Amino acid sequence: MPYFSAVFARGDAGWIGTEPDLSEVTGLEDISDIMREAAVETAADTVVLLVEQEDEWFVVVRLDDGEDPRVFLSDGRAPVGSELADMLSEQLDTEDASTDDPVGDAELLSDLGTTPNALTALGERTLPGDALSVIAEGAGFAEEYERLR
Repeated sequence: MPYFSAVFARGDAGWIGTEPDLSEVTGLEDISDIMREAAVETAADTVVLLVEQEDEWFVVVRLDDGEDPRVFLSDGRAPVGSELADMLSEQLDTEDASTDDPVGDAELLSDLGTTPNALTALGERTLPGDALSVIAEGAGFAEEYERLR
């Protein structure tokens, strides 16, 4: 299934976006390494990965300097049907795939303009591409997001 992915790194000069190649990743650790590389290249302290798969689901992964990645997935069933979603949600408790409710850390963007309630609502009620646009706008990297999209 085709997907869109973008990494946004926040450094002193603002947000810089790039399109990562996730085709050969084998787990969340590989994804974290891609995010760490973006942080090093841009001298960033915060890196956000946005992924959307065919307007079915989206995921947000956040990596702050020295921290473990934090993950929010818009659909708890996505890991069942998507190897990429499965990798991105490795640290989440998504074994109960009977729910299409969002799972993960809904607070990961609270200091970047999207409250936990708003993020959960985006996961429940908004098309994934539209949700990512709202997230990008709130965080201040909408222009970079649109450029990559």
